[in-house]
Amino acid sequence: MPSENFPSAENPQTPPPQPPKSNLRSFVVGALIIALLATWGYIIWDKNKTDESLALKDKEITTAVSQKDTLRAQLDEATNRYDDLKTEDVKKDSTIDAASKEIADKKAKIQSLLNKGNITKEELAQAKTMIASLNEDIDGYKSQVDSLKAANTQLTVEKQQVTEQRDVAQKNFDSTQQVVKQKEDVIDIGSTLHASNFNITGIDQKSNGKEKETENAKKVNKLRISFDLDENLIAESGTKTLYVCIYSPDGKPISVEELGSGTFSTRDGDTKSFTQKIDVNYTQAKRQTVSFDWKQKKNNFSIGDYKIEVYNNGFKIGEGVTHLKKRWIIWIVDLPYFK
Repeated sequence: MPSENFPSAENPQTPPPQPPKSNLRSFVVGALIIALLATWGYIIWDKNKTDESLALKDKEITTAVSQKDTLRAQLDEATNRYDDLKTEDVKKDSTIDAASKEIADKKAKIQSLLNKGNITKEELAQAKTMIASLNEDIDGYKSQVDSLKAANTQLTVEKQQVTEQRDVAQKNFDSTQQVVKQKEDVIDIGSTLHASNFNITGIDQKSNGKEKETENAKKVNKLRISFDLDENLIAESGTKTLYVCIYSPDGKPISVEELGSGTFSTRDGDTKSFTQKIDVNYTQAKRQTVSFDWKQKKNNFSIGDYKIEVYNNGFKIGEGVTHLKKRWIIWIVDLPYFK
């Protein structure tokens, strides 16, 4: 019989057979393929997530830009509305000035936010809230402007009414003043005194003080002038100023400054020279006589008519004339009859 190949003591038993190497390799390859597929799957998934993130980011940026543009447009609209209100012709006060400053500050803060390059959602939301608040402030500002315009209109109407009332009052006042002035003029004119009964006498005053009336121009060394001030019921009692003008025979006024002569104005606006000014203590409604002497520095009275004019209150109130003669002396011894 054929011999069988049995293990023997001398020939120990061999280990059991190993699995084929081809199966292990297949397992490893399969695992690698699965890992590779998983890696590619992860890469594809991650890329998709990245694309989605970028798309979302782009969308957020686009939305932010769009929101920023919208907010800019809203801010420009609010600014234009505010600028239109500032041109209103109203009288500003402290309240509206404070509101204007607050609006300007808020507008500057909003503009600063919108000028940022990478503006956040929170900043956009803040800008949106501030623009809404700005519009509320501008609405309040408009209400104040409208209120001031209404007040200005009312003031204009009241001013016109007051002006009309003032004009009427001024017209009435002017009329009253005119009437008063007319009455004052009448009283003023009526209170002007009147002089009468002129008496002008040449006086020869001797060295011993004795006086003698004379018409001889050569002997006259002073003129004694007297006249009456007639009764006047309008003129009040008190001091009245009279200007006496003496004219020499050549028609020229006698004026000696050293003796108190000067000038005065008449009611016609003329300037006249006066010889002497006299202050009279006049009593209302009473006739009284005024008398004074005019003595020149030298006894140089000329032959002819001496005219006297008296003025009061700018009016001539009376006049008188005296004539000084030439002295005629006939020496009897010179006549033929006595020779």
